[in-house]
Amino acid sequence: MAETTGSATGTGDAAPRPRKSSWKYIGPGIVVAATGVGAGDLVATLIAGSNFGYTLLWAAVLGCVVKISLAEAAGRWHLATGRTLFDGWASLGRWTTWFFVVYVVIWGYVYGAAAMSSSGLPLQALFPDVMELKWWGILTGLVGLVFVWFNKYAVFEKVMTVLVGIMFVVTVYLAVRVTPHLGDAFAGLLPVLPDEKDSVLNTLGLIGGVGGTITLAAYGYWVNAKGWTNTGWMKVMRLDNRVAYITTGIFVVSMLFVGAELLHSANVAIASGDKGLVQLSDILEKEYGDATAKLFLVGFFATSFTSLIGVWHGVSLMFADFVERYRKQRVGAGSQALTGEEVASGTHEKSVPFRAYLLWLTFPPMILLFQGQPFRLIIIYGVLGAAFMPFLALTLVWLLNSARTPREWRNGWLSNGMLTIAGLLFLVLCVKQITDQDWSSFF
Repeated sequence: MAETTGSATGTGDAAPRPRKSSWKYIGPGIVVAATGVGAGDLVATLIAGSNFGYTLLWAAVLGCVVKISLAEAAGRWHLATGRTLFDGWASLGRWTTWFFVVYVVIWGYVYGAAAMSSSGLPLQALFPDVMELKWWGILTGLVGLVFVWFNKYAVFEKVMTVLVGIMFVVTVYLAVRVTPHLGDAFAGLLPVLPDEKDSVLNTLGLIGGVGGTITLAAYGYWVNAKGWTNTGWMKVMRLDNRVAYITTGIFVVSMLFVGAELLHSANVAIASGDKGLVQLSDILEKEYGDATAKLFLVGFFATSFTSLIGVWHGVSLMFADFVERYRKQRVGAGSQALTGEEVASGTHEKSVPFRAYLLWLTFPPMILLFQGQPFRLIIIYGVLGAAFMPFLALTLVWLLNSARTPREWRNGWLSNGMLTIAGLLFLVLCVKQITDQDWSSFF
C-alpha cells in the first residue's frame, strides 16, 4: 500500500524478476488467506449475521481492507530490505525478542490443541461412530505434522490451494442457496452500528477478527519461500496480497449471508466457538437435506485444516528464524537472521529448529485434548493473542518509516494511515480482552 513505484533495485537483483504482476505467480496470498480464516472467524461472522442481519456487512469488508495493509507491509519489508521480519523486530530492541519467545511458546501450546480440536470436529460429525473427538484431533495433528515435515513450500502451497478451492465452492454455494436479499446486502455496506449495548466493541471485534493472526506476519516468509526475494517482485506481491483478502472477503461475506438469511430471519441462535458450525450443519440438514449438510462439513474441515497446516509451516519458519539469529549471536557470526534468499532456498524447512517447533505444536498440546484447557493458561493465551496484532501493526509503522527501509519503499500517507488505524483498532481490542478476563480467579 505504499504509494511508491520505485524500480527493482532491492537485494538479490541477480535473480530473475518479472516486470509485471501476473496471475500465474499467485500463491503466498492464497496460503495466508487460508491460514488466517479459521473456523472461529466463520463462526464470528455467522453470529454477526444471525444477530444483526446485513447491518455489519461493512465491518466484515473493512476487516479485509485492514488486513491487506498489514500483510502488504510485512511483504514489502521482506522484499525491500532482504531481511526477515524477525530481524527487523530485533533491531528495535531486546523487548521484541522476549515478547516473541513468550508468545510463540504459550500461544503455540494452546493453539495446537485448539487447531486439532477444530479440525477433528467436522470429521467426528461426518463419521460419528468411528472414534471420539480427541482422537480425531490427534489424527489431524499427526497428519499435519507428517505433511509439513516431509514437504517443502511448493507442495504445501499446492495443497493449500486445493483446500481453498473447496472452501470457496462450499461457502459461495451456501450463500447462493440461502437466496440473499441483495438490496439489504448493499444497504449493509453503509457504516451503521447496531442499536444495542457494546455495539461499538462488537463491531470492532468483527473488523479485527477477519483473518487476523500471527499468519499475517508469516506472509513475508511465505513470499520469500515462493522465491520472491527482491523489489522486482513488489507488484506481484501486491496483486497476490489483494487476491488473498478478496478471497477472504468472499468467505466471510458468504457466511454473513448464511447467518442473515438462515438464522436471523428464523430467530435461531447458535453457540459461539467451533461447535456452532456443527449446529449449523444440523440446521442445513433440516432445511436443505443431508447432501448440503455433508458438503458444509467438508468445507468446515478444509477451513480448519488449512489453518492447522498453515500455522505448522509459517510459524515454524518464524521460530527457525529466531533460533538462527540467536545462534549467530552466540558464535559471533553476526546478528542478522535469515535473509530472504536463505528462506527461498528451503533449507530451513528441514532445519532442527523448524522441526522442533513442529513437534511443540503437535505433541504437548495433545495433553489439553485429554485434560481440558487450564484456566490460567487460557487467560495468558488470550492476552498474548490480543497483544500480538497491535504489536505487529505498530512495529511495522516503526520499521517502514525508518532508515532501516530504503527510502523509495517506506510508507506513504495511505500506508501510515491504514497501519495506524489497524494498530489503534487492535490496541482497543487488546485492552478489552485484558479487562474482560477473570483476573480475580487467576491469583
